[in-house]
Amino acid sequence: MGEINSVTALWWAVIASGIYHGINPGMGWPLAVSAALMERKKSALAWALGALAFGHFLAMTAILLPFSMMASLVTWETEIRVGAGLLVIALGIYLLINRKHPKFLSRVPPSRLALWSFLAAMAHGAGLMLLPIYLGINAGSGHSATGMLITDNIGSAFVVAITHTAAMTIAGGLFATVIYFWLGLKFLSKAWFNLDIVWALSLILVGSIGIWAAL
Repeated sequence: MGEINSVTALWWAVIASGIYHGINPGMGWPLAVSAALMERKKSALAWALGALAFGHFLAMTAILLPFSMMASLVTWETEIRVGAGLLVIALGIYLLINRKHPKFLSRVPPSRLALWSFLAAMAHGAGLMLLPIYLGINAGSGHSATGMLITDNIGSAFVVAITHTAAMTIAGGLFATVIYFWLGLKFLSKAWFNLDIVWALSLILVGSIGIWAAL
């Protein structure tokens, strides 16, 4: 029963991290508002949010899939989970020290929102934040056969990425809709808040929890 509750909590963490990523302006919803306002079409907002979601989903799977296909997860599960946690903590510390926005993101035009979203998620460590949670979910639902484990892990990676991206898109979409239809970009420029420190600290927190759960 305790193991089931633990896995359930991790799935809620997948959803919560998606909501957190969706709320964070750094994941791109202001760009969706801007694109819709420039094109003067309501449908452009949905298209832009869809493009951001697709790019974010690709970034999540790019991080999760390699781990899902590792047969060594069977025998080196604890070490891999601890290593993933340490990697996430290291990225969080790095972002605390270096809070400059990645310059290469400004070179990607708004017309390529999916590519921008993919690069932004990779640059900010969004996929790495999800990794300790994903590894914890798989640890709670293992199988004795290696082939079956890898197959289930791949399927789990896609489900985690889809669930996380759906939560992100809904959360970011709500913000984008309110700004687009009622408040406008002027409000956004006045009410802008910087989540860089919160983002870095959350990476450290998630990595620490991942190590604690693994040990």
